[in-house]
Amino acid sequence: MSDLAPVLDHLDHSIDQSLERLFHLLRIKSISTDPAFSSDCRKAAEWLVEDLKSIGFEASVRDTTGHPMVVAHHDGEGPHVLFYGHYDVQPVDPLDLWNDDPFTPSVKEIEPGRKAITGRGSADDKGQLMTFVEACRAYKAVHGKMPCRISILFEGEEESGSPSLKPFLEANAEELKADFALVCDTGMWDRETPAVCVGLRGLVGEEITIHAADRDLHSGEFGGAAANPITILARALADMHDENGRVTIPGFYDGVEETPDTILKSWAGLGETAETFLNPIGLAKPSGEKDRSVLELVWARPTAEINGINGGYTGAGFKTVIAAQASAKVSFRLVHKQDPDKIRAAFRAFIEARIPADCSVEFHKHGGSPAFQLDYDMPLVTKAQGALTEEWSKPAVAIAMGGSIPIVGDFRRMLGMESLLVGFGLSDDRIHSPNEKYDLTSFHRGQRSWARILDVLSK
Repeated sequence: MSDLAPVLDHLDHSIDQSLERLFHLLRIKSISTDPAFSSDCRKAAEWLVEDLKSIGFEASVRDTTGHPMVVAHHDGEGPHVLFYGHYDVQPVDPLDLWNDDPFTPSVKEIEPGRKAITGRGSADDKGQLMTFVEACRAYKAVHGKMPCRISILFEGEEESGSPSLKPFLEANAEELKADFALVCDTGMWDRETPAVCVGLRGLVGEEITIHAADRDLHSGEFGGAAANPITILARALADMHDENGRVTIPGFYDGVEETPDTILKSWAGLGETAETFLNPIGLAKPSGEKDRSVLELVWARPTAEINGINGGYTGAGFKTVIAAQASAKVSFRLVHKQDPDKIRAAFRAFIEARIPADCSVEFHKHGGSPAFQLDYDMPLVTKAQGALTEEWSKPAVAIAMGGSIPIVGDFRRMLGMESLLVGFGLSDDRIHSPNEKYDLTSFHRGQRSWARILDVLSK
């Protein structure tokens, strides 16, 4: 702790200066999806480069076919880590729902004894990435060096699909490859309980269209004789689940592993129940596999969900027709070692087996990526948990997320390295929505947390 203690003290005494730096970055309107803000995206990249240079990083703006990347390196002893974040933000519409100008950040008391940083990007992801930068700054100020070798990659297109990211990783793989990646785009379990995310679900999307007659038919003239594609589709989709909520597609659970009992017990200790999870959205009963907790269902079990159905007449009034075709959009969330290509092929075979001989079906794919899963007891995870527990005085939990962070899979497949996902966002930060905020405690103790993590990783 002798090396770490003065770094933590430095962070405590320089919080006002770190806030001002964050405010400067938050004032830049780096909205990546709107071409009108292209110059602002470059301005944000350039600001980050200059800030990193002031700490001693070799930093540069790297042009892509879209918005630029920021790449920086700092020598050090011990392991080599690559920190990833994104400087672009979501659009701010509808503007009239904001309490203040989204690009005029401030610190406000949002409830007695609780202050938050306001403004677009405060939580997603500028405030998060600056927690790491400030930890590096403090180490350099106190010790004149970094605790380990550090590289940084800041992206400018995360909020618009990252079209330039994979080509950039391919072209710069040797430069960016490290022992492991650090990603700060996740959150805590609650305001007092830090978390390490060890699992992200993968995704397979499919759009299917069933064709029957060569035109819409009069339901009185042809009803009972002609195939109805809506009925065929509904039956096929209904067949995907049994009465216990399990997916019935053959081979669907290949590669799905059981979550260790110790982890399930730690999740149970978080106090989340089906009622606390579902009641805020007007529901009460979980619909997935029976005898699974709600956190296991959304974090560690695969799903098959129908996202949309279309067919026949859906306008005002009534039209008695048998539709010529019907379509649906279906998505699968994958876990552990499920193979996206095998899931897609199995789903298509499942549907094709339920199509009458005089009808046909066509498929259109919408992306496919595997799940991300770390071993719960791998040293990278346990060291980070220990560091977080020291900072927050509550045991850091190993959690998973129902969604996906594609960059994590890209790091694994393209650069051959695992990622440690630690973030300090909260569920009420309103990311992507009006009145986005980032708790001041998250910003301050996030800096201290990264300093602690860097310290334990360096050893």
